[in-house]
Amino acid sequence: MDVNELRKNAKVELDGHPYIVTEFQFVKPGKGQGLYKCKLKNMITGSVIDRTWRSGERLTAANVESHKMQFLFASGEAFTFMNTENYEQVEVQADLIGDDKYFLLDGIEAEVLFYNSRPVGVSLPSHIVMDVTECEPGVKGDTATNVTKGATVQTGLVVQVPLFIKKGERIKIDTRNKAYVERVNS
Repeated sequence: MDVNELRKNAKVELDGHPYIVTEFQFVKPGKGQGLYKCKLKNMITGSVIDRTWRSGERLTAANVESHKMQFLFASGEAFTFMNTENYEQVEVQADLIGDDKYFLLDGIEAEVLFYNSRPVGVSLPSHIVMDVTECEPGVKGDTATNVTKGATVQTGLVVQVPLFIKKGERIKIDTRNKAYVERVNS
């Protein structure tokens, strides 16, 4: 691909790794060639780099695709997902999922990112509803400010929740920051 095809969310390959353009700026100095200044995020590690290219340079487009898949089960250090269109199963290693493993409920839909036909990441829905399995009791009179307490959900994740949440209730959790959003009435 030519450097003038760069746009936000374009996927390029640099040093054997897939990157996505997060910020893009074209600068035309008084004389000479135009410059393309970009911030790029590594799609595997999440690290961010800055790069500048001159007009006319060539880049390699990344062979990246995303598939909607359903989580089936975890076994050891691997998590198995199934493609909902062709029923193919794929194992994703635990180090690629990280702490998102606490949000993997049976049957949950997720976007699995593939680079050169190899799974390299999983994107979860932004919010997930889970059951509270353990909860500290709220202390009466502790309502002067936004006081929270720890609550453990069905996967073992501990989330800070308001004092009125009790064991057995369902809560919505933001998967991006592992924060309580609201109580869900069943």
